[in-house]
Amino acid sequence: MGLSADQLRASLDALAIIEPGFAAGLAAHGYPLPRTSARGHVALLRTIMGQQVSTASANAIWGRLETLVGPDMDPATLAAMPDEDLRAVGLSRQKISYAKSLAGLVANGELDLAHLPEDDEAAIAELIRIKGVGRWSAEIYLLFAEGRPDVWPAGDLAVQIEVGHLLGHDARPSEKLVRELAEPWRPHRGALAIFAWHHYGRRLSSKGADKAPV
Repeated sequence: MGLSADQLRASLDALAIIEPGFAAGLAAHGYPLPRTSARGHVALLRTIMGQQVSTASANAIWGRLETLVGPDMDPATLAAMPDEDLRAVGLSRQKISYAKSLAGLVANGELDLAHLPEDDEAAIAELIRIKGVGRWSAEIYLLFAEGRPDVWPAGDLAVQIEVGHLLGHDARPSEKLVRELAEPWRPHRGALAIFAWHHYGRRLSSKGADKAPV
């Protein structure tokens, strides 16, 4: 599971001491709630199914897929499922390929999600062997499902925006710059990513409230 509320608080308190912008952000919008998912292929499969579709569409497709394959998404069953059956529940040809890649790697033992390498970069390299899983998806899995405290999804747009905002940048920093800026924030970068999403959402909600008619 992901980082606990206590872990988030401890990491963010440590970061607030070294970066005034983070302290101000915590004072304005408070601590984030934990963001967790269960470890295993189901979490990765759900991430793949949610790519490039709305949340409502992803949920509908997932519900039909559960009915077809079963809630545990048995890898061997999914890998052997006829493509036409998977298309019938709403999966594109590309996502069928991705789903079967993941299921096949798990079913034949090539991918052991219970024993990924302890080194974060090595674990990411293991995960991106799966079709449809890029660096961002691998980082999100390691952060939410395994609670790795220093995973840093610097390629995430909201993380870039909010790091720039919290540090007072005039423009959104690039992924490269966000990675460089984050070096002093080790080993707390996972908590900071979760805080960045939290702060981004709260800040946009506040803007919306300001513009709302009385």
